[in-house]
Amino acid sequence: MEFGSIEREIHIEASPEVVYEVVSSPEHVSEWWSDEADFKPEEGAVGELAWGDREHVAVMRVVTADPPRLFAFRWCYPDNVADEVADSLLVTFELIPSGTGTLVKLTETGFREMGWEAAKLEEVYLDHSTGWDKFVPQLGEYTTRLASAK
Repeated sequence: MEFGSIEREIHIEASPEVVYEVVSSPEHVSEWWSDEADFKPEEGAVGELAWGDREHVAVMRVVTADPPRLFAFRWCYPDNVADEVADSLLVTFELIPSGTGTLVKLTETGFREMGWEAAKLEEVYLDHSTGWDKFVPQLGEYTTRLASAK
């Protein structure tokens, strides 16, 4: 296994505008992914994602906010400080109109660039891979419910 990037795709029966809102707005992110989210969906904005009773808090920085087609952020910074030049992981949501819905292409990259020892690299990569296996379907289910309620 190369541990270079994680890629997931899902088709969601909702417009790219609705899907963009769900992947880029803290109030929606906290419904399908993190337990808490606090950030502005604007390029350069720094915020945080938290899980559990704030047992795990990750600082993040929005890199690209291009509605309704692309939203990307960096996270997993060393020392949990959103430094623009520090190595970090990059999560990208590419939204492509597809029939009556949207094809979502999620990519997370930067694992090898973190400089981790092999065991740590494998551990984090597998943890994130398993996480996206859980959270991408939750993204689809939540967005479909939201779109059908409108």
